[in-house]
Amino acid sequence: MKIKLFEMGPTRSARVRWTLLEAGLEFEAVGGGYEIFENEEFKKAHPLRKLPAVIIDGKAMFESAAICTYLADMVPDKQLIAKTGTWERAMHEQWTYFGMTELEAHLWSSARNTFILPEEKRIPAIIEQNRKAFRPAAKLLNSVLADKEYLVGDRFSVTDIIMGYTMNWAHGDKLLDDHPNLQAYRERLLARPHCPIKAS
Repeated sequence: MKIKLFEMGPTRSARVRWTLLEAGLEFEAVGGGYEIFENEEFKKAHPLRKLPAVIIDGKAMFESAAICTYLADMVPDKQLIAKTGTWERAMHEQWTYFGMTELEAHLWSSARNTFILPEEKRIPAIIEQNRKAFRPAAKLLNSVLADKEYLVGDRFSVTDIIMGYTMNWAHGDKLLDDHPNLQAYRERLLARPHCPIKAS
């Protein structure tokens, strides 16, 4: 495959870079600073001009979890994802959607109302609301990881790449303090040689 990744630092593009490295796939990286948002090829790849986006064999794709899942499917010998139609694949879908809706949605809302939106458009009161909404899902995930190291099949997979990014984000927002299993999970993932996320 000929792969071009549009990326920038701490964005969700880190998930895609991590997956590409774990998969052993060669790729061209296009990124750096905010100038990427004026890149004409990038704007065609993602009309909303959000990161990440990829061009794979001439075809554009966006949404980090979807890209990571597709890439994992392309290298079955690496065993980064279970086969379609298996219970483990269903668990990948479950935990990926859970992470996006029950956890990351609240982190993103807080980020928008902390530093992304212009100050006059921010709603400060929503930050605490998001923190409260995050807690039940984090508590559930913490209990799931009480007796296992990884989410699917008890082995590292692309599911952990997707969720690991979310856990690192939550760590930055100090939302893992009461969840030792999530803290250990994050540390375990960030210690992997191919992980591009820096521990803090």
